[in-house]
Amino acid sequence: MTAARALEVLNFTLLNGKPIRVMYSNRDPTVRRTGAGNIFIKNLDKTIDNKALHDTFSTFGYILSCKIATDNTGQSKGYGFVQFDNEESAKNAIDKLNGMLLNEKQVFVGPFLRKQERESSIGKAKFNNVYVKNLSESTTDEDLKNVFSEHGPITSAVIMRDADGKSKCFGFVNFENPDDAARSVDSLNGKKFDDKEWFVGKAQKKSEREMELKGQYEQTLKETADKFAGLNLYVKNLDDSINDDKLRELFSEFGTVTSCKVMLDPNGISRGSGFVAFSTAEEASQALMEMNGKMVVSKPLYVAVAQRKEERRARLQEQFSQMRPGAMGPTVGPQVSMYPPGAPHFGQQLFYGQGPPAMISPQVIQLDYVD
Repeated sequence: MTAARALEVLNFTLLNGKPIRVMYSNRDPTVRRTGAGNIFIKNLDKTIDNKALHDTFSTFGYILSCKIATDNTGQSKGYGFVQFDNEESAKNAIDKLNGMLLNEKQVFVGPFLRKQERESSIGKAKFNNVYVKNLSESTTDEDLKNVFSEHGPITSAVIMRDADGKSKCFGFVNFENPDDAARSVDSLNGKKFDDKEWFVGKAQKKSEREMELKGQYEQTLKETADKFAGLNLYVKNLDDSINDDKLRELFSEFGTVTSCKVMLDPNGISRGSGFVAFSTAEEASQALMEMNGKMVVSKPLYVAVAQRKEERRARLQEQFSQMRPGAMGPTVGPQVSMYPPGAPHFGQQLFYGQGPPAMISPQVIQLDYVD
C-alpha cells in the first residue's frame, strides 16, 4: 500500500475504539510555527467529529491537519482547527464558510491567532465602557454624567455602592461612540476633582486585567534582570550554616555587595542556594572566578552568573539539540551503534531511564490518536 493510499484509507478509522489521524510526517517545523494556512472554527455542533470537519473543508484544498478540540471524556468542546497547505485555500474557506450554518448552528471561521496575537488584539480593541476610580464619596451619578458628557453622548453613568448605599468610590460610564470614550480617558485620567486624582481607563473584564498585570509583572522582571545583567551571581551547594550575613562576608572581599540573599523554604531552612549582587560587572566576574569550586564548610561552592528562567531553558535546549545523535545529520546505510560494547547509551548519560532518540526514516506516515 502506498503512502497516499494508506492516508486515504486509514485516516479516521477506528483503532481500539478511537479514530486515528494519519498525516505525512513533516520534519520542518516552519509551517507549524508560522501558522500559514491555519484557520480556527468555533460554535461547532457537538456531533461534528474530525472526519465531518475534514470532509467539509477538504473541498477548498489539501488539508495538512484537522482536529476537533475535546475534553477529558472525548466530547467536543465546540471548536477546532484546520490547516491547509497554502494561504489561498484557507482564505477561500474563511470567505465561503464564515457565518454559514453547519448542523443548524452558525459557525465562526477565521484565521488562527496565537495567544500573543490574541492578547495584542485585545489591547488594541476599541471600547465604549469607561472605568473611573478614586472618586470622592460625595460624587453622584449626575456629577459623573456631567463631567463625561462633555466628551460625547453617553448612555449611562453609575457610581457603585454597597448594601447600605455608601459609595465605593468607583463607577462606570458608557459612551455611544468608542472614539468619545477614548478621548475621555486621555482627557480625564489623572485630573483632580474634590482634591481626588481620578483614574480613568478602559473598563476591563477580569481576564483582561489579569493578562495586563501579568504582562506588567513580566516586563518588570525583565527590566530588573537587564539592569543587573552580569552583576548578579547565583550560588548553590551552600552549607546549612551559611546565612545572609555569612554569605555577604564570603563575597565582600571582591567588591561592593549591593544585595545578598540565601533562599529559604517555608520553614525557614536554607535551600542551599542564594544570590549575590555586586556594584560592577568586574567585581562579579572576579568573585565568580575565585569562588566557583572553593571549599566552604566542607562543601565546594557552585557559582555562576544568575539567569532568568527563560534564558536557562533556552540554553539547555540548545545544548541538548547539539548533543542529540539526530542532530549529526541523516545516516546512510545500516544504522550502527555509536557506542562501544558495554558503554552506556547517550540517553543513560543524561536522563536515567530514557533511551536514545529513535532514528526514523523521513518518508514515514505519522499516526496518532485523536485527543
